[in-house]
Amino acid sequence: MKTLKEIPCGKTVKVTKLTGEGPVKRRIMDMGITKGVEIFVRKVAPLGDPVEITVRGYELSLRKADAEMILVE
Repeated sequence: MKTLKEIPCGKTVKVTKLTGEGPVKRRIMDMGITKGVEIFVRKVAPLGDPVEITVRGYELSLRKADAEMILVE
């Protein structure tokens, strides 16, 4: 299993699981990142933080710590 943090630019992946607890997990889900949704990795900043993604037709920036909680395939 890979996390979203490990995915290179230009790849599309599918969310398999969200780890993390309570408010943080809730916040990720509120952004539209839920199990089964496809995520396109647009850009990764030079130091890896943040990661720019496209999900459900809109663009988001995620912190590396949040991207680590999203398991993808």
